[in-house]
Amino acid sequence: MNKNKPNLNLAYSLETVQDNRELYAAWANDYENDFASALDYVLPNRVAQIFLDMGGTGPVLDVGAGTGLAGQALAKLGVHPIDAIDLSDAMLDVASKKKIYRNLFTSDITQPIATKNHSYQGVISSGTFTHGHVGPNAIDNLLSVSRGGAYFALSINKKHWFEKEFVKKFEALKDVIENLLLHNVEIYGENSKGEHCNDLGIVATFRKV
Repeated sequence: MNKNKPNLNLAYSLETVQDNRELYAAWANDYENDFASALDYVLPNRVAQIFLDMGGTGPVLDVGAGTGLAGQALAKLGVHPIDAIDLSDAMLDVASKKKIYRNLFTSDITQPIATKNHSYQGVISSGTFTHGHVGPNAIDNLLSVSRGGAYFALSINKKHWFEKEFVKKFEALKDVIENLLLHNVEIYGENSKGEHCNDLGIVATFRKV
């Protein structure tokens, strides 16, 4: 395997915003074949279904949308409209070709988010809160672009959950969110192989007060 070719291990080792931009710019066109299909990446479908099951409705902001896998899963379930936000222009360019998003925004969600005055009744994220990516404090910025009563379904890599102490963050948010539930999910399906095939995630669902 070409060690310099974008892959999951490199993604997990990212440290800076610029590192993220460069890796995903290089990976965008091959991401779905090299990663999602090859590793049987089922997490986007799980997050979309959990969001629907909790009563989630649009308009939805798909956070860390990447090439649009979670948005595509939502659209197939009949949820709309959907906007996409991601750090990578290159990934969003691929996502735009799916014709499922109303708007696409390039933004670093660890900073205040600008969505051209759009606000959301639902917020989902699949694969963004993970190693080398986004920590728990970004949840504040997601809350800022959501409406009162908005439904959230955020996937968090289970190891990342413990390493970055997401529990403390949710405790600090207890006055601004309600109905917090934690769903244990598999990130990859039964056809996945390799060192990460048994990785687990937590999907945190809640409503903004």
